[in-house]
Amino acid sequence: MTMKIQNSLTQACELIQKEQLSVDDYLGQCVALADALEPTLKAFTVRASLPTLIQESGSGPLRGIPVAIKDLIDTKDFVTSYGSVIYKDFVPTEDAEIVKKIRDLGGVIFGKSVTTEFAWRNPGATTNPWNGGHTPGGSSSGSAAAVASGIVPLAIGSQTAGSIIRPASYCGIVGYKASYGAVPRSGVHPVSGSLDHIGFFTRSVADAVYAFNLLKNSTTEENDSIVIPELILKPVNAVLDQRKPRFAILSSPFDDLLSQEQVDIVKKAATLLKASGASIEELSLPQTYWDGIEALAVLMSCEAAVVHKKHLEQFPELLGADIKELIEKGNAYSERDYLEAKNLQIALRKSIGSYFEQFDAILAPPATGEAPKGLSFTGNPVFCSLWTFIGTPAIALPVGKSSNGLPLGIQLIGAYCEDEKLVNMAAFAEASFKAPYN
Repeated sequence: MTMKIQNSLTQACELIQKEQLSVDDYLGQCVALADALEPTLKAFTVRASLPTLIQESGSGPLRGIPVAIKDLIDTKDFVTSYGSVIYKDFVPTEDAEIVKKIRDLGGVIFGKSVTTEFAWRNPGATTNPWNGGHTPGGSSSGSAAAVASGIVPLAIGSQTAGSIIRPASYCGIVGYKASYGAVPRSGVHPVSGSLDHIGFFTRSVADAVYAFNLLKNSTTEENDSIVIPELILKPVNAVLDQRKPRFAILSSPFDDLLSQEQVDIVKKAATLLKASGASIEELSLPQTYWDGIEALAVLMSCEAAVVHKKHLEQFPELLGADIKELIEKGNAYSERDYLEAKNLQIALRKSIGSYFEQFDAILAPPATGEAPKGLSFTGNPVFCSLWTFIGTPAIALPVGKSSNGLPLGIQLIGAYCEDEKLVNMAAFAEASFKAPYN
């Protein structure tokens, strides 16, 4: 990365509100950086011009803030292709609910960030900002890369398995997936309604909390929506004054997939947390929980088969092989298979809460290791899938770098609807890690 704008989301908002930073100048810097990096980064499918950005900047807490919107999310003035050639010229008639919120708060849509095809496999052209020969992760590829490279301070993404946490980790930024149903999904092309989450890419925990508080659901009008009260971040010292933060390091049946560097970074994170005053314990979960990963595959494929039925019938030659395979798997499951998976999801969402009576957050790997080489594979989501299935909040934090100079981090997981506790644990962890390479 040859250039980097240092203002975080909260910093930029504060400076603009105090008129210590000109909206025109700030947006001009962002556009100039995108112009310089995009030929190799390729984070966007389309971008707004600087005059348009300046003209559309409104008043409110997000005044003048450029936001990247994943190309799975409807925008009325940009082509929204959902990563598919079927929709290469499609312009929605109205914005998704979260886009409306951004505009109403004074923010501007900088552009549409690259997604994999219908947020499944078949990656786009986006490269990793730290090394263009590696993937940025997926499916929220462009959103993660745009924030990590400094082009925008906030990007919106989605996660149905690991599409926020994993790219955030690969790109060395914060990725926050709130509890299932807490962020508006209206106007977002579904992958699987039982699993889809909308989330945020930022450069700090405070930025993620700020974005969530502004853009979260304020009503329960949408299907499966919940309203979580405004999250309040306490000073790190206040967290310590209350009592010793308790973290549990999770072991899983998939730990043999981890690189040694990823194992070491989790240990390093635990050591730093302990040095900052936290307690660390080990946690194993019963096999029933890990069965949830197979159940996620059932829900995802069954629901995707319904979503893409019209695409398969009308545009079979334009659908990628991965989507076709997903539809085929979904059609092969029985109604009983689907209902059993759904019942397990509901049961685990309820039962996981009992574990959080013993600790404040689970510490786990966000991925198998550094971003894989090449652009054809966006990485294994297995270390994120269980938490997406259950719908618990999760947040990715950078910790260090691999021997190849690529970011490595951890994820923290909280109890369902206990997002405030999770983000406070994340802020404590962030201060402990001190993001050594940012």
